[in-house]
Amino acid sequence: MAQGFREFRVAEKVTESEIITSFCLEPTDDAPLWPVKPGQYVTLQVPGRDGPVLKTYSVSSDPSETRHYRITVKREAGVNGAPDGVGSCWLHDQVNKGDTIQLAAPRGSFVLDENSTRPVLLLSGGVGLTPMVSMLHRLRETDREVHFLHACENGNVHALRDEVMACANARITPLFVYHNPSEADRKKGSFDAEGVIDREFLRKHLPIGDYEAYICGPTPFMVAMYQLLQELGVPKARISYEFFGKSASLETLAAQPVTSRAASRAAPTIQALTFLTNPDAWASADEPSEPPAAVAATAAGEVTFRRSNVTAAWDDSAESLLELAENAGLEPEFVCRAGICNSCKCGLISGEVEYFEDPLMEPEAGQVLICCSRPKGPVVLDL
Repeated sequence: MAQGFREFRVAEKVTESEIITSFCLEPTDDAPLWPVKPGQYVTLQVPGRDGPVLKTYSVSSDPSETRHYRITVKREAGVNGAPDGVGSCWLHDQVNKGDTIQLAAPRGSFVLDENSTRPVLLLSGGVGLTPMVSMLHRLRETDREVHFLHACENGNVHALRDEVMACANARITPLFVYHNPSEADRKKGSFDAEGVIDREFLRKHLPIGDYEAYICGPTPFMVAMYQLLQELGVPKARISYEFFGKSASLETLAAQPVTSRAASRAAPTIQALTFLTNPDAWASADEPSEPPAAVAATAAGEVTFRRSNVTAAWDDSAESLLELAENAGLEPEFVCRAGICNSCKCGLISGEVEYFEDPLMEPEAGQVLICCSRPKGPVVLDL
């Protein structure tokens, strides 16, 4: 099973902008850091009303860093602007340098393909830049061409700008886009464009190339970028993305109508972004599939969803029992799809499953997390 939690100390707490703060977390046991891939996140235990709550935050530091992990967190508000009391507000308001936090090992499949030599496009909105900055540090060590496009409201909320600029060189080109720049931003020349992104903007700033694209930020932003990249000929298989919130498929969302405002200025770019800090999900690489009218059983394993009176065959067309249920037209509860939150937990009536991603906290006997498990023969679930 998973390695569980270790105690980490807040070595530094750094204000990055009016709403974003970084926390450098170092282990108190003096043991080495767990390995982290560029783009992954760590899981924190956060005090909650009914016990610890698990929150996940992207590692924004250089993945080669051996002393600490850094997370860069935006203060989130609850309903009607009230603090939500969990996660980001706890970190911002109550956690200080020297305090300790329980931390679990890095996870997530939204990671940089380090075996590729193709040019890279990093597209981020708001605090979605956090995994991109980690990727950027690793890419600086390579010979790959990199275009770093980041959009936010203005300089007051722009985090890690100087760090990104320090990575710029002949191969790495950062572009910053402010939706509503202040007069101070204009005087400093701290942004490259304002407005919305469109095909003309990408054509103007991106040389023709065989790109691999990574997208992270608010869902409307990612949907728009996903559509534009495909219009410009980037294959779906080379577009990776991470949701900061409940995971979904951009392919499905992109098929829905999207409202967009054309730029009124000569240099249009990304606009109307909200800021999110809590990546409770990772890149969902699934393709939409129509619920089958009838599914024949196979020797590989028949999965019965008893309460729903649905039976489906496990034929490797789905990556998990959760996906199999979705493909069969069911709508199970889930949040993280990564074995962290236990939202997808359901009863295992009979049969045996195997986990391809170790649950962070093993479910009790007779329960199974369907987001990260596959059947080992016939299985009956209480779903």
